[in-house]
Amino acid sequence: MKNGRVYLTLQNGKQFRGYRFGAEGETLGELVFTTGMTGYIETLTDPSYYGQIVTQTFPLIGNYGMILPDTESKKPWVSAYIVREKCDLPSNFRSEETLDKYLKDNNIIGIYGIDTRELTKIVREAGVMNAAITSKPVSDFSDINGYVIKDAVRSVTIDKVEYFGEPDGLKVVVWDFGAKDNITRELVKRGCYCIKVPSTYTAEQILAFEPDGLMLTNGPGDPAENVEIIENIKKLAGKLPIFGICLGHQLFALAMGGKTRKMKYGHRGANQPVKNLETGRVYISSQNHGYEVISSSLEGVGKLTYVNANDNTCEGFDYPQLNAYTVQFHPEACGGPQDASFLFDRFINNMKESKRNA
Repeated sequence: MKNGRVYLTLQNGKQFRGYRFGAEGETLGELVFTTGMTGYIETLTDPSYYGQIVTQTFPLIGNYGMILPDTESKKPWVSAYIVREKCDLPSNFRSEETLDKYLKDNNIIGIYGIDTRELTKIVREAGVMNAAITSKPVSDFSDINGYVIKDAVRSVTIDKVEYFGEPDGLKVVVWDFGAKDNITRELVKRGCYCIKVPSTYTAEQILAFEPDGLMLTNGPGDPAENVEIIENIKKLAGKLPIFGICLGHQLFALAMGGKTRKMKYGHRGANQPVKNLETGRVYISSQNHGYEVISSSLEGVGKLTYVNANDNTCEGFDYPQLNAYTVQFHPEACGGPQDASFLFDRFINNMKESKRNA
């Protein structure tokens, strides 16, 4: 038995009819798609999706249920969730509940029964756009046209300091811009003592911990909006080893005088090829971003290390003089691929070397 009808209306006027699951209600958001065949648990709970209506291109979602230890944060951050077909009878010994129940419990609207292939093709051709989910057809587009994601990082960051790992390990400040939990897990697994701090922390507050290294995490929204964070990164650059991932990569580039721009439809999924310019080796990576660093804006500042093998966009930069490096993709990818997990080992080695030379 199918649930009640619901309407998805795109900013360009295109309208789809589907069926409800998850929470009741209506919502606005920026419509994006992600191509992962698995990992819907991680997608739902990735803070980088804040303010966005997420479409899964893989047709069947929910077949292995919801596994709460696999979530990437304390709750789902998507504005709404669109799938072709939802599974109400998951088959997995680790499953704790259905996708439908999880969305209901967390007040997230879901839609199924929509042609997600057609929807994805529209976004690929026209670019990311705003959309609304409503109980009745939309005639007034003023709310859809006026929707803007604001204060994204401040909305998803933690509100107090959190500690992970054993205190006798290398001390890493994890600057939370909307961090996926697996970043901290990867560091703790390598013996680090992680001090996770809110995005509002200053350079002085971070240095007061006397850390061995600084992790700039992923997060949502327009990187250029984070003026105060960028100014604080300027103060920290060169003071300690730094590793930046996704939004952290973009913010460090902006702090170094670089520029960013919004992409047509971004990179979201677990199958993005990135090429190491030094070795020529290609890694398959997990990504979730709608903005890119303009490589040419950093000429003479750092060294371009990785590019996307599909569109040649910037995927990584090294700043040897500052003992810092950043990547656009997710080396902590969960679920997978984990081709680039060695980047965490590099960070560990940088911190150890810095301590030896102190």
